[in-house]
Parts: sequence; C-alpha cells; structure tokens
Amino acid sequence: MIGGQRVADEPEADPAGNASAGSGIELRNLSLAYGRYLALSGVCGKFAAASLTAVVGPNGAGKSSLLDVLAGIRRPTGGEVICPARARRRLAFLPQQAAIDCDYPVTVFEFVALGLWRAVGAMRRPTPEDMQAVDEAVAAVGLRSQASRRIEGLSVGQMQRVLFARLIVQDAEVILLDEPFAAVDERTTAELLALVAAWHRTGRTVVAVMHDLAQVRAHFPDTLVLARAPIAWGDTASVLTEANLARAREAGQA
Repeated sequence: MIGGQRVADEPEADPAGNASAGSGIELRNLSLAYGRYLALSGVCGKFAAASLTAVVGPNGAGKSSLLDVLAGIRRPTGGEVICPARARRRLAFLPQQAAIDCDYPVTVFEFVALGLWRAVGAMRRPTPEDMQAVDEAVAAVGLRSQASRRIEGLSVGQMQRVLFARLIVQDAEVILLDEPFAAVDERTTAELLALVAAWHRTGRTVVAVMHDLAQVRAHFPDTLVLARAPIAWGDTASVLTEANLARAREAGQA
C-alpha cells in the first residue's frame, strides 16, 4: 500500500485480453508527488500489448517521472500500475544517458553483459550461450570492433548504441526508453530507430519519451500527449495535433 493506494504488478486473469494481461500496461488514476510538487495527476489509460507509443509534452510535464513509475524506480503517491511483465522481470528501462556513470572502468562487452544480470544473477557463471548473446548484441549495434574498449572513451552516439545492446541482451517484453535519441547523430538515430521498429514487429511493448515530433510522426503509431495528466492518447495521426500540443503547453504552465 502506498498512500492508501495499491501498487499492482501481479498478472490478473483477463479473458478480454486488455492491458492487465500479457505485456501491456494499465494505469489507474496514477499520481506522483515530490513533496508539494505534483508531477503526475490522475493518469488513466493503457499501453496495449505489442504497442509502440511516444510520450510527448512540455518540459516538466512528468514524462520521465511516468517512465520511472512504470519501471518501478519510483513508487506512485496514489493509484496503481498493472504491469505483469515487470512482475515477471521482463521489463527493461533505458534512462537518460546523463543518469549513467560512463566513467565506470568497464569495457563495451562487459557493460552489455550486465544485461544478463536478471537471468544469470550473482551465483551462476554466464554460459557460452550467454556470451554469444552478448557478442551478437554488440555486433547488432555496430560495435563489435569496439567490444574491448572502455566505455569512458566513447562518444554519445557510441554509448547510446551500447545501451541499446544491453537492452537486446535483456530480451524484455516491455521496453521503456527515456529520450533515446537526444544528442545522437542522424546515422545512429536511424539505426536505433530500426531496432525499435524490429522490437515492435516482434510483439514487444515499447514506450519512449520523445522530443522530435517529426520522428514521432514517422515512426510511432501511438502517442500520449502528457502535461502531468493525459491531454490526448491514441493513434499519432489523431492525437499529435497543434491544438493538443497547445493545450499541453497551457496545462504545463498552470
């Protein structure tokens, strides 16, 4: 119980197949406060299983806070999150790169191998198959030649490739991405967007905080316009309108 409300990760029987079953996520009257500041308020809705959704809105709209709650990093002040994939340890989260200590003395290969942690744990040694999975993930993001290089010497774009490789190794059903293409060059962005599209095609649920609206329109079928509470949520063509964006800006200033 948190603030008199339940935080629910457990899978629920759902013959209708809605977001409380499988790899979907359901939010029920979700709120989050930092002291007196209300970051999220009355968020209700569903990220359908196998959906690809962009979360957009003005600065301070609660976008990163929402992902933190979905990932289980922060406990909501009220309401509940129904996320069976998280309960099954099949959720992966990519935070903003600024939140990651890139000075840690590990190689690209070693950092990507950290994605095995949930499957391997502290007591079991990685198998040759595990190591092959890491090698294939590093190759998939175009960094096989950099595998033995320490991450502290990587560019922003190279480090983002490394982070995506770690997501590949995690093999999650639900993938959360917080500003995955910020300060990343066009070529790297295009290649990482192709990975996101591949995850979507294989039935994974992907939620990404985005700022580039052109990228959202081109690559994300669904969009949540957020300003502490949902302004609009649905298919991108219908939701990502100037009117809704203006409403989000006005709500963000309130």
